[in-house]
Amino acid sequence: MDLKETDILGEHIADHWYYRSKRAAVQQFLGDMRPSSILDVGAGSGFFSRALLAEGSAGEAWCVDISYPADSDANEAGKPIRFRRSVDRLDSDLVLLMDVLEHVDDDVGLLRHYVEKVPRGAHFLISVPAFQFLWSDHDVFLEHKRRYRLTDIERVAEQAGLEVLKGAYYFGGVFPIAATLRLFERLRGGAVRQPRSQLKRHNGVVNAALQAVSMAELPVLHFNRVAGLTAFCLARRP
Repeated sequence: MDLKETDILGEHIADHWYYRSKRAAVQQFLGDMRPSSILDVGAGSGFFSRALLAEGSAGEAWCVDISYPADSDANEAGKPIRFRRSVDRLDSDLVLLMDVLEHVDDDVGLLRHYVEKVPRGAHFLISVPAFQFLWSDHDVFLEHKRRYRLTDIERVAEQAGLEVLKGAYYFGGVFPIAATLRLFERLRGGAVRQPRSQLKRHNGVVNAALQAVSMAELPVLHFNRVAGLTAFCLARRP
């Protein structure tokens, strides 16, 4: 999770259509899974771990991010959530990498590094931005290295030693809007601009409409291997 976007949305992040919808998609993707311990890699504010602690069976979360100034501890719903710059081996049975792998040169190496830290049978839920042709100033601002097709991120997971269980695109409903805007910007060209995030606060009506469109996808989320702004991959360490 990008701390730059957390800074933009501030305390309103939990109400923003993108993060509300993505939190619901995470829960949908995990289904009946009831993890006991979460390892959240590149966790930022720990938004997704906090949601799973508050609404699920997990009893603890370890949030790892090199951007933390120091190690610290907190709690969510009365459960411990530990923020660390690094960790050794853990007994976590669910590992989250939410918008992390696109930030590093060696995505397979980073993923394998954490595969080796958790026990066999642990599940990995990975999300990455989808489709290189959607590359924009937004990616530059967030210091991305690449965007992925669904088959790309599944291949990364396999090369890191994981067994892919399922994959799907999300935000297919808003995909045509985003694709049109980004392609139009590319065709228009013009002066070089300062890279900036395209994530912003919207008025209530727009926020509710975008959330409704995205939430409507949830019942068929597992079947979307066609298009979306985000690619999800659920895998397991064999």
